[in-house]
Amino acid sequence: MTVQSARTTRPARRLNTVITRQPELVEAAQRLRFEVFSEEYDSDLGSCTPGLDADAFDDWCDHLVVTDEASGRLVATTRILHRANADKAGGFYSEGEFELSRLYQLPGTVAELGRTCVHPDYRSGATISLLWASVAEYLVKHEVDYLIGCASIGMSDGGQKAWRIARHLQQEFLADEAFRVTPKRQLPHLTHPIEEDRPADAPALIKAYMRLGARVCGEPCWDPDFRCADLLVVLEVNSLADRYSRHFMRRQQS
Repeated sequence: MTVQSARTTRPARRLNTVITRQPELVEAAQRLRFEVFSEEYDSDLGSCTPGLDADAFDDWCDHLVVTDEASGRLVATTRILHRANADKAGGFYSEGEFELSRLYQLPGTVAELGRTCVHPDYRSGATISLLWASVAEYLVKHEVDYLIGCASIGMSDGGQKAWRIARHLQQEFLADEAFRVTPKRQLPHLTHPIEEDRPADAPALIKAYMRLGARVCGEPCWDPDFRCADLLVVLEVNSLADRYSRHFMRRQQS
């Protein structure tokens, strides 16, 4: 093993993003999803194809992929299901976890973000910022008013962390009544009381949601396949953080 000098600096990575339905890129995204979800959540993904996280919603989604220009490696992905395509797919993915009747009554267009993951070697602010800037561009281009999505928290400690994070987010970022949903599966009961004095350190992707102005829509749902707690979050597109709005406008004007 070669140990680099502490004074050695790694060249800045050049990352590219694209919205795609190209089968080869979608399969690469499914492979990354499998690697991340199976390793970090020990998920039971139930895919018919070994090594891939694939489901019936993929065919109806637009897939945003981030690749490393130098290696061509796909390093981050998410997928967006527009309301028009959700109707064709039989509904949103999150309807398997939450009762969404209030969200269907919102004025405007709803889209769903899902299966977001970043390779561990690329979990930097730059990668996540690029991912979100591309999502913001898509939402504006397709005139989406509300973005929903399941934000996941691991349960490897039995649920203490998930309950602490969920309670903190509900206290600080709870959505108005018009956006409230009901989970279809409650989280398992804890065998020990929640340690209220311990800090609730939310996953990076949830923090990114909150920085963008997202709100949580109520209680968490238990996802037995991914062995995690899911919170449904909603983002009003016109309240995107200023830096992402400015980024999009600059790209439009260039």
